[in-house]
This record gives sequence, C-alpha cells and structure tokens, in this order.
Amino acid sequence: MPTLTVHDARIPYETRGTGPALVLVHGTGPGAELTWGGLAGRFPNTVIMPDLSGSEKAADDGGELTVDLLAEQVIAVIADAAAEPVDLVGFSLGAAVAAAVAATRPDLVRRLVLVAGFGRADEYFRNLMIVWRLSENPEAFGRLAALTGFSRDFLEGLGTEEVDRLTANMRPTEGVLRQVALNERLDIRDLLPAIRAETLVIGCTRDATVPIENARELHAAIHGSTYEEIDSGHVVVLERPDDLVRVVRAFVR
Repeated sequence: MPTLTVHDARIPYETRGTGPALVLVHGTGPGAELTWGGLAGRFPNTVIMPDLSGSEKAADDGGELTVDLLAEQVIAVIADAAAEPVDLVGFSLGAAVAAAVAATRPDLVRRLVLVAGFGRADEYFRNLMIVWRLSENPEAFGRLAALTGFSRDFLEGLGTEEVDRLTANMRPTEGVLRQVALNERLDIRDLLPAIRAETLVIGCTRDATVPIENARELHAAIHGSTYEEIDSGHVVVLERPDDLVRVVRAFVR
C-alpha cells in the first residue's frame, strides 16, 4: 500500500481495479475500508481509497484537524495515483473534504459526488457532535453512532445480535474524536460557489446524523449541480449500497 508524507502526516492509500480513476473519500471513523471496502469492486474504475488523518491507518502529529489539511492529503493522493483528472466521491465529512478539493484544485476533478454531506455545522449537527464526543464510554459511543447512522427499519431488520456487532465499528479513538471536533466547527460555504466540476449531490431521506436539509442546502449552493435522494439513513454505503452504486455509476458513466 503506497504511503505519502503530507506535512507531518503519513497518508496511505489503496488502489483496486482498472479503468478511469475514481477516488473515494471516507467520512468520520476508522477509515476507507469500513466506508468503501464493500463497494470498491462494484465500479468499473481504478478505485483509489485514501486513509486521512484521524483514521486508523494514517499517522500524524495529533494536532487539530481542518478541512484544508484533509483536502491537501486527498490532493497529494490524486497527484500521486492518477495521471489525469479524477471522479471524486466523498461521504459525510469526506463530502466536505471532496468539495474543498474541487473548489481549490479544479484541474484535478472531472466529476464530483457528495453523499450525505454538509457545508456547515448547523445547530442540530453541532450539538449532536458534541454529545457524541462527550460519550466517553466506548459502547455508548458506538450505539449512538448506530442510532443516528441508520434508519429505524434497517436496525430492526438486522436484529439484536447484528446491531450489537455493528456498534463495535465506531469507537472513540483519539483520531475519531479529532474528526468529530472538526465536524463541530466545519463551515465550507465560502468554497462552494467556486466548484466548477460537474456535481451530483445525494441526500438520504431518513438521515438522522446529517438531516436531508443539509444536502439540499449543498445542492442549492453549488451552481449547476444535480440532486438525488435515496431512502436511507446516514450510512447509505451499508444500508442501501445497491442504490448508491447505481446512482454513482450512472453519474460518472
């Protein structure tokens, strides 16, 4: 797995498949494999998955995270792994990072897909992140992530044993807590008008982490963007993977 040094951070990335480059940016949590590992093989592309600061595989100085810092890491991976502009997909926090990349380095991004994203931490989201960050008990942290990350119907369909297993995916590591702290103060609204790449914004209608209004706000702020909704909770990559792959593949063609 290639690893790049970006300032004080060591950023690994994985490449799978063949075809035009498709870069998948993970959200808050352990990293790329948990977010995108189950979907990477379903795209007819060279799929590039970086692990950014705060994830389990990245290493850095432990300092405060910013969108600019994470965007620089994605930019470095694109420059290292791709010979031409890429299709860039970001999920949740990764959507904000991907939007920042597209706004500041339009030469690197051909098409942009923002999944369950947000341009700012409104009061609902900011307070949810504060409660999440203050949930010091690892089990409580994971269960709160599941309660807000998935729709009620999806959790009920999984059953108790599978829900209990699922909650173990999110733990309050030092890196994840730094990502949560970034979520609390995030605001990239000033960057959104600068995006020139063909853009698709995807909102999740049952999203209790980043409510659907945030996706609609993103769409309205990005000139010429298109918009679709999926009937899913926040973690659409796990709850409705078939629908997400279909929509993204149709857009990047």
